[in-house]
Amino acid sequence: RSRRGAGVRSTRVRGEMAGEAGEGKGEASKMDMGALKKALRGSDPPSDESSDYAFWSSQPVPSMSDNDLGPDDPRGPIVPSDVSAVEQEALKLPAGFEWCSIQLGDEAELSELYTLLKENYVEDAQALFRFDYSRPFLRWAMMPPGYKPVWHVGVRVSTSRKLVAFVGATPAGLCVHGDAIKGVEVNFLCVHKKLRSKRLAPVLIREVTRRCNLEGIFQASYTAGVVIPKPVGHCQYWHRSLNPKKLIEVGFSGLGARSTMSMMVKMLKLPDAPLTPGFRAMRPEDVPACCAMLNEHLKRFKYYQVFDEAEFAHWLLPKEGVVYSYVVETNGTPTDMVSYYNLPSSVLGNEKHPTLFAAYSYYTVAKKTKLEDLMRDAMIAAAQNDFDVFNALDLQDNSTVLRELKFGIGDGKLQYYLYNWRCPPMRSEEVGLILL
Repeated sequence: RSRRGAGVRSTRVRGEMAGEAGEGKGEASKMDMGALKKALRGSDPPSDESSDYAFWSSQPVPSMSDNDLGPDDPRGPIVPSDVSAVEQEALKLPAGFEWCSIQLGDEAELSELYTLLKENYVEDAQALFRFDYSRPFLRWAMMPPGYKPVWHVGVRVSTSRKLVAFVGATPAGLCVHGDAIKGVEVNFLCVHKKLRSKRLAPVLIREVTRRCNLEGIFQASYTAGVVIPKPVGHCQYWHRSLNPKKLIEVGFSGLGARSTMSMMVKMLKLPDAPLTPGFRAMRPEDVPACCAMLNEHLKRFKYYQVFDEAEFAHWLLPKEGVVYSYVVETNGTPTDMVSYYNLPSSVLGNEKHPTLFAAYSYYTVAKKTKLEDLMRDAMIAAAQNDFDVFNALDLQDNSTVLRELKFGIGDGKLQYYLYNWRCPPMRSEEVGLILL
């Protein structure tokens, strides 16, 4: 397969990207992947502004009316951690449904989750694109070191045994404003389209919370495209076309008013191969040096994950069709690293282009090599692997190079949250955590 995966982790795609090809500011686009994730999510946590966030008012999160904490205000849990007070029995579901734990090591159950997400998870408002997480991607995302199958929470129809809802949590050591937190990252909250009226999402959130609490975990990180009580920060999606002709043909991008297809292709053309001497794929023997490099780099930010070497190897060693990582080797030692992961989207009703392949910028550490050069080489590698678009958030140091690299700004924002933890808000460049 010449196409090595990619993913349009389209975060809802709406609005024009800033700039026009003729002015070198990035391409104009009809779709903003940052927006797709937000608009599309029948899977985002429940949000109901008309009822004053009724569900979230019952949860240990700051309310929207709470004043932001200052740097000297006390930080920490909103409610205390008390395993003895946690309910032992699962929450009650509507009649005809029952809980299960999804065993992702089982091919049949993995395929059930894949189908649920493919058909129900994220689709843009114009019904043009739908995320298509691969089976290997789901195992990578949900089975890191220390994962617990009991945290892969499913809901089945009692009679047919059909899987109709899911939410997952994975262990993560976090650092927030210098405070170490033993927590989880919550993802893939999804309810079958036909059952949205059953109000299963709040029950799923409470049940995965209960199961984590039973293991002594009382804090969680999560992201959403919608605003709910209460973000600790938000980041903007940016998009860089690698295959402008295809993006225009599928309706993801549009030509600027003063641009032609040939102008667009010429402006966005990348070199045929990475330019940095010593740029190569990451290897297992790089893990100790690269893990230490990444952890030291992340200390510059206010919200990030701390990796041990086993976790680093799981998340960052290259996996074909899932995650792609590279280092710059100087005198036999890795001095820099860059990575991206693969998340395709189905292009609905398009026989010529049934899949849009997108790469998502992952962890990058620029020490000896300029960040701009590392990101450019990552995009060149992605183009070699037949990706159509390269997406990045403006977190960490990314905002300093995105315009120069001809990224277009999206109109979708990704909101960052913490469950049962109070802390001051942070700017996008202070966020170091990257969630899938």
